[in-house]
Amino acid sequence: MPWLADRFVRGGRWPSMLLRALSVGALGGMLFDALNLPLAWMLGPLLANLLLAVGGGDVAVPDRLREYFLGVLGLLLGGQVTPQLTGRMLDWPVSAAALLVGVGVSTLVGAWWYRRCGFDKVSAWFSSAPGAMTAMIMMGDKAGGDPPRIAVAQSLRALIIVLVLPPFFVQYASAPAGVVATAEGVEGLWLLAALPAFIALGRWLCLPNPALLASMLIAAGLGAADLARLHLPYWGVEVMLWVLGSAIGARFSGVKLAQLLRYALQTLVATALTLSVLASFAYLIHRLLGVPLHIAILAFAPGGIGEMAILAMTLNIDPVFVTFHHLLRLISLMLVAPLWLYWLRRSGIHKAASVKEKL
Repeated sequence: MPWLADRFVRGGRWPSMLLRALSVGALGGMLFDALNLPLAWMLGPLLANLLLAVGGGDVAVPDRLREYFLGVLGLLLGGQVTPQLTGRMLDWPVSAAALLVGVGVSTLVGAWWYRRCGFDKVSAWFSSAPGAMTAMIMMGDKAGGDPPRIAVAQSLRALIIVLVLPPFFVQYASAPAGVVATAEGVEGLWLLAALPAFIALGRWLCLPNPALLASMLIAAGLGAADLARLHLPYWGVEVMLWVLGSAIGARFSGVKLAQLLRYALQTLVATALTLSVLASFAYLIHRLLGVPLHIAILAFAPGGIGEMAILAMTLNIDPVFVTFHHLLRLISLMLVAPLWLYWLRRSGIHKAASVKEKL
């Protein structure tokens, strides 16, 4: 599966692939910025690289570079933590429980829809899980599912969410359209130099998404103690968005346009169903705890943790609360998926799916 393989050593061409990805990403960012569209320097590079990738263009952002900028995002998110934040955490167990129930219900609804679309049981289940995309694809493959179907469904879901939510919040939730204001001066640059060590520590601890999570936890600890926090100028945040947006779009390299279009409508309906279920639970939290509705919706939205953290930070929508809930969703899926895979193997469903695929 080319979009999951290491694409950055093919014939030693990764420098030209990276240059192409960043160049077309810059053009997309400038176009979106000129049109005054929300999250211009993430969505512009994302769409530009997506269109080039599915059109057969050779674009890529190396994993190490993507992880470094995810780490920068983690440092910025962790820096939002203050000693005053701890009092709010008393409400989080209630919203966390609602999120976990919502994830279960939304997965059931999504699997029901994909089964109606002709997916086998294994592919339907792993396609409908709202997060942990790479793990779902790999485990779906081990369980005898259809990896391309699962990969396209999961990728399109994350893409649809990240394209739909920013305009929604800007238009209907009174969220600011631009990047959240940063400090006048630059602060904590030493954290950028220490970032590779933070990421290595996250890998050693086997954290999910170690680049984002390890840097965020370390920065949160430093911020809570008022010891240090990273502040970047406006243009520094936009560089981070440019690289990460280009990386998201380039992930579709190797996916054919016909394949995307074949599953696009199915995934659009599945995403709408999943988002509707989770938005209902978000509304419940809004009513029970008084959490503003747009914050609850973004915290429960079934997008990737990196993408949702970017939206929360750049639109200034309670980034710590939002990121905590997406982290919980990711961890819960990562814990449940191996048990799920074990049950599928014991039940024999994976064998039936494999036989059907061969036929």
